[in-house]
Amino acid sequence: MSIPALPLPSAPAMPLLGFGTWQIRGESAYQAVRAALDAGYRHLDTATMYGNEAEVGRALADSGVPRDEVFVTTKLPPERAGRERATLTESLRQLGVEAVDLWLIHWPPSRGRSVPVWQEFVELRDAGLARNIGVSNFDLDEIDELAKATGETPAVNQIRFGPTLWNPQLVEGHRARGVVVEGYSPFKTTNLHEPVLTQIAALHGVDPARVVLRWHVQHEIVVIPKSKTAARIATNFDISGFELTADEMTAIDGLAK
Repeated sequence: MSIPALPLPSAPAMPLLGFGTWQIRGESAYQAVRAALDAGYRHLDTATMYGNEAEVGRALADSGVPRDEVFVTTKLPPERAGRERATLTESLRQLGVEAVDLWLIHWPPSRGRSVPVWQEFVELRDAGLARNIGVSNFDLDEIDELAKATGETPAVNQIRFGPTLWNPQLVEGHRARGVVVEGYSPFKTTNLHEPVLTQIAALHGVDPARVVLRWHVQHEIVVIPKSKTAARIATNFDISGFELTADEMTAIDGLAK
C-alpha cells in the first residue's frame, strides 16, 4: 500500500501517515513499532523525552526493513538547550542510526533561547547528523523569528491537530513559508462518535478513525496516530482504499468551531 509523501529540503520525502510513539515505553514500544513496520508504516516518530528511542531503534533493526526506507523523527527537549550535539548524538546511538531524517525542537525553549538552539540545529544538520530540521509546538511568529535570525526556515512544524482544530489560515501561513504541517493527537482532539464522521465512515465502509486520518492526508497534513494494539495499528494504516469527496472534506472541516 502506497502512502503519499511530501518533499522536504533534503531527501527523503516525508510520508503523510506515520506511527507515533508518545506514552509507549519498554517492550510495548518495541512490539508496537514492530507491528507498525509489519503493517507497512515507513515513518516513525519518537522523541528524547518519550524514553523509547532504544526500543524504536531495536524494532527498526529487527524488522528487516531497510533503514533507507523508513523516515525517522526525534526531538530535542527544550531543557536540553545548550546540549544539542550531545543530545542528538545520544539519540542516534539509541536509535542505532547514523542520522535522523528529521530532528525537531520539541517545544519553544525559554525566552530568548530559540535562536541559539536553532543555530545549533543548522550546524548539526550541516554536519550530517540530521537530514532535515524543524520545530514542534511553535507559532508562526516564533518560526519567523528563527528564519529572520538565521536565514533557515524550519522544514516542519509538528502541532496538535485534528478536524476540530482545522484552521485554513494557519495551514496556509505555514505553506506560504514553505513549512510542512504535521499533526499529532488526531484522535484526542476528535470525537469519533460525531455524526458527521460516523455517517461518512459508514458510506465508505470504514471506521471514523480512518476517516480522520484520510482527511489529514487529503489536506496534505502529516499525521502520526499511535496505538499499542497490533490490530488497530494495522487498521489505521489501511486508508488507501477510499477517498473522501470534496463535500465530505468540507463537512469535516466544519467540525472546527
